Amino acid sequence: MKTTATFSTRIIQWYDNFGRKQLPWQQAKTPYKVWISEIMLQQTQVATVIPYFEKFIGRFPDIETLAKADQDEVLHHWTGLGYYARARNLHKAAQIMQDKFDSKFPTDFDDVLALPGIGRSTAGAVLSLSLGLNFPILDGNVKRVLARHGAIDGWPGKKPVEQQLWQLTESLTPAKDIQKYNQAMMDIGATVCTRSKPNCAACPVAIDCKAQLSGRQTDYPGKKPKKALPEKSAWLLVIEQEQQVHLEKRPPAGIWGGLWCFPQFDNRKDLDAYIVDKQLKVNSQQELLGFRHTFSHFHLDIQPVLIRVSEFSDNQIMEQAATVWYNLPHPPKVGLAAATERVLADLGSVLNKE
Repeated sequence: MKTTATFSTRIIQWYDNFGRKQLPWQQAKTPYKVWISEIMLQQTQVATVIPYFEKFIGRFPDIETLAKADQDEVLHHWTGLGYYARARNLHKAAQIMQDKFDSKFPTDFDDVLALPGIGRSTAGAVLSLSLGLNFPILDGNVKRVLARHGAIDGWPGKKPVEQQLWQLTESLTPAKDIQKYNQAMMDIGATVCTRSKPNCAACPVAIDCKAQLSGRQTDYPGKKPKKALPEKSAWLLVIEQEQQVHLEKRPPAGIWGGLWCFPQFDNRKDLDAYIVDKQLKVNSQQELLGFRHTFSHFHLDIQPVLIRVSEFSDNQIMEQAATVWYNLPHPPKVGLAAATERVLADLGSVLNKE
């Protein structure tokens, strides 16, 4: 059985019948809303993003508000989404747009691409979905649809494979109905052409999909070569006094950049030396529940140590401005690292039992 309808025609018809049209960033659509949603959707599922998006837009309704906000508050509203560089780049980009574009989202592709945290696909998605400008996209969902349909071998993380997929998406993207087409491609990848158990019976382009015709859907796209992740250890010092704990702000670069964390050490010996060096008067100490936190490039085995202190003087450890006493009953609005959140939750359980 063959079809005379073009690839894009079938995709657009599918969108009219089945595409998602009620997502919050699709209502009263603006480049700003689409931009925020696209950044949040990187490495995060739609269902998870929706409440974060609504809360974020409620607090930062436009570029100017976001640009003028304190980075800590931006990170606080991002806490739980992970990949915090995305939030830091959002904040930086908003400040650039405030300075260079009068707090308006630029409409020139190169200007958008130059903003921090925005790549070629994200720039194309924002401009096409919000303004109807004709740009192809190639996010993870679209890569999967195209790799299967064209039986494109290889891992898309490799440049030659990615370039082949870009050529394919450029050739298939229509000149009209770009908003419907690009949204449909993302929707099909997310809801029909899924990683495992793709629903080919519901796919509008399955009839000439090379992977489907050969029964090799799960062979595409090619998998990232597996590499054993190195393992590292970290000891976290949880200093508690009268329902407050001491947190330090991480440097902008590196893991948990710009987020609030407990003082971190490579080993218990260094942690104990810190306690002695700062002359902390420890009433009691105990190891909290250890756990493993996995980053994209290594495993981090974390062991928190809780110490209760008294007769505490701020100048003992407040040598830098980027420190805070975090009030447990009335937590401030700051961006917390995932490991910090987990330790705080475990600490709350310990304190509640007392």
